[in-house]
Amino acid sequence: MPRQRSRRGYGRHEIRRGRGYGRGRHRVRRGDVRSAILALLDDRPMHGYEMIQELDERTGGRWRPSAGSIYPTLQLLEDEGLVSAEEVDGKKVFSLTDNGRQQVPPPAEGGRPWEEVDEDSPRYEIRGELYRTMAAAKQVARADDDEQMEKAAGILKDARKQLYAILAED
Repeated sequence: MPRQRSRRGYGRHEIRRGRGYGRGRHRVRRGDVRSAILALLDDRPMHGYEMIQELDERTGGRWRPSAGSIYPTLQLLEDEGLVSAEEVDGKKVFSLTDNGRQQVPPPAEGGRPWEEVDEDSPRYEIRGELYRTMAAAKQVARADDDEQMEKAAGILKDARKQLYAILAED
């Protein structure tokens, strides 16, 4: 039986964009989400969903972190005393505390996390293909043609087996 590879580094918070997936850039480390939140809040107070939208916009759709990565990170930053939250128009709006401002690296020191895009990364390429394949599969499923759906299911099953075969090569 082949050795199982560690899934470390491939959590929802790292690959997202959708519900666990999305228009991604290279792998996103937890520190990137944390740094991005601090940098965004250095610009102005925001609520969590606004941060997701802002990162999506600033990266041209290459990085749209999940709510599952943003909100736990915000809670952690709040617990650490780096951000504070207040209710504004029914939304929890976060802003930096004085301690939080000290944690934000100046833009000159390595740029902002959303500027670190590696479009030549194989991860970037595979994600793009994954999303295009998912979109095609959804279209076939919406067509409601049993014969087409059976063919599509066979293609997807073969693709899954081939991908696992790649992992088993080690």
